[in-house]
Amino acid sequence: MNTNSILLQNLSTEQLTELMGNVFQTKLEDFKKEFYTQTANDDLMSREQVLELLQINASTLWHWQNKGRVTVYKFANKCYYKRSELMSTITRLKK
Repeated sequence: MNTNSILLQNLSTEQLTELMGNVFQTKLEDFKKEFYTQTANDDLMSREQVLELLQINASTLWHWQNKGRVTVYKFANKCYYKRSELMSTITRLKK
């Protein structure tokens, strides 16, 4: 017997509508949480913020940019970096 099945024969249309609405509402809330979390991690950081976050000097960041290890975004002659991209380049060392 499948435990994931739902019997709908004893439900009224109002109950079914409410049940479906609750499911969609829950899924929508989950999507919103995931979207806002992802958006928060895509904050643009200035060069100085990146240097402070990673505790590196400017020449190291410049070398990483030239090697393609870090993506830089320019706007009005200023460099910006996405926090999520910086964090994704960090790799865990295997022991």
